[in-house]
Amino acid sequence: MSDAESRKVDYVVMIISEYAKSKGLSVKGAFFQLLGCGGIDALDEFYDIEHTLPVSSTIEGLSDLYARSAS
Repeated sequence: MSDAESRKVDYVVMIISEYAKSKGLSVKGAFFQLLGCGGIDALDEFYDIEHTLPVSSTIEGLSDLYARSAS
């Protein structure tokens, strides 16, 4: 795995963990929630932008994405 890929994986894991904390979920529960609503794909696709934003902004965006998918 390249350094860039490793940084991306570390970032996604950190975001999933922070999302879990913010929602009172286990990390596993948060992962499956984000996987189901497209959040994991979004983090992967938009990593170049997302990692430059505040974590709180990314968590808010993922929360909005989940809310739209659950409606």
